[in-house]
Amino acid sequence: MRRMIVFVCLFTGWINLSFSQENQYPNVNLPLSIVEGIPSGWILTGSNPRDYEVKQDNIEPYSGYFSTSLSSVVNRPQGYVTLMQTIKADKYKGERISFSGYVKAKLVSDWAALWMRVDDVLGRPLCLDNMSNRPIVGTSDWVKYEVVLEVPTNGSEISFGVLLDGKGQIWFDEFQLKVVGPEIPITDQLKYKFEQLEPYNLDFEH
Repeated sequence: MRRMIVFVCLFTGWINLSFSQENQYPNVNLPLSIVEGIPSGWILTGSNPRDYEVKQDNIEPYSGYFSTSLSSVVNRPQGYVTLMQTIKADKYKGERISFSGYVKAKLVSDWAALWMRVDDVLGRPLCLDNMSNRPIVGTSDWVKYEVVLEVPTNGSEISFGVLLDGKGQIWFDEFQLKVVGPEIPITDQLKYKFEQLEPYNLDFEH
């Protein structure tokens, strides 16, 4: 499944995270317990969020009293789920920004990740990192992860969040979105997508 999402990411720029209206919560057909678990200010969506559950957790916080978790609720979850926000890019245009947080994983069978994307006014992705080249898998204690992008001056919106694809559970806490300096390397997976003007190395001699 990760390969499929990465393919969509690289060749359409959407990573399947350009969500259609019918995938977004709230939905009256969903169990009330799942709907009530969505933290204030966040949207739960994805290709198949009904196979997953989001909830606050006071047993496994990284700091404070609560963390939040995503977990599969069926034996063979289909698709992925993400908890996300979208904000206007105005404040961050021309800046290098970091989205970071602490994640704990338990028996993640496919992958989990933080992600961030900047879109233009037409909704086209300008830059993106979904950690597909360094996914969270298996079981691990609290680890800090980070994605870093440069916000273009024609950026309109910044979307960011955490995703889970497949069986398992992740807890996350202490998310932070901030401007960082040029010494922090960017992790943009679309950085070189549109820079090449002509085909290159078609004979594979370079």
